[in-house]
Amino acid sequence: MRHRSVADLMTRTAVTVRRTTTFKEIARLLKEFDITAMPVIDDTGRPVGVVSEADLLRRRPAGGAATAEELMTSPAVTARPEWSVVRAARIMQRHRVKRLPVVDEEGHVVGILSRSDLIQIFLRHDHAIQEEILEDVLTRMLRLAPSAVTVEVDDGLVTLSGTVPQADLLPVLVRLCQSVDGVIDVDTRLTCASAEPG
Repeated sequence: MRHRSVADLMTRTAVTVRRTTTFKEIARLLKEFDITAMPVIDDTGRPVGVVSEADLLRRRPAGGAATAEELMTSPAVTARPEWSVVRAARIMQRHRVKRLPVVDEEGHVVGILSRSDLIQIFLRHDHAIQEEILEDVLTRMLRLAPSAVTVEVDDGLVTLSGTVPQADLLPVLVRLCQSVDGVIDVDTRLTCASAEPG
């Protein structure tokens, strides 16, 4: 069971600007590349902020003389390529940003991850989610008989019913199901074959 990472979803050709890039040049680049924001990088190629269409509209200068440094939202909230998409989504939510510059070990921009990139995961077909849970989670990882647990998936909501051999498998099963790409929530209606002696 392989979970998607930021590297799987990010756009690898991130359009960047320097601190000194002018308002007019930023507007031109946003239009030319059909994007809504860009990382602002320093002389070493590391992000220091992000400049977006909203920044341009909010701080529109007289004569278009402002620079990226004056317009950008700073500091830049970044992600790493090896992060899980869940971690990236949480960072976006926590910082209320719509995109994350993705940086390598040296801090250089290697891509950009947007909210629309993340949404792709939740558009995964229910049948594919169900198959992964049955084959990878139940059979291969937990070695449970597929007939023991019924897996139903409806718009990313997983419902588990049936019987598991022991109670301590329940939280493990739920956690593994929650980590499957496309799963929004897990509802358990499972019972245990052998109740622990009191």
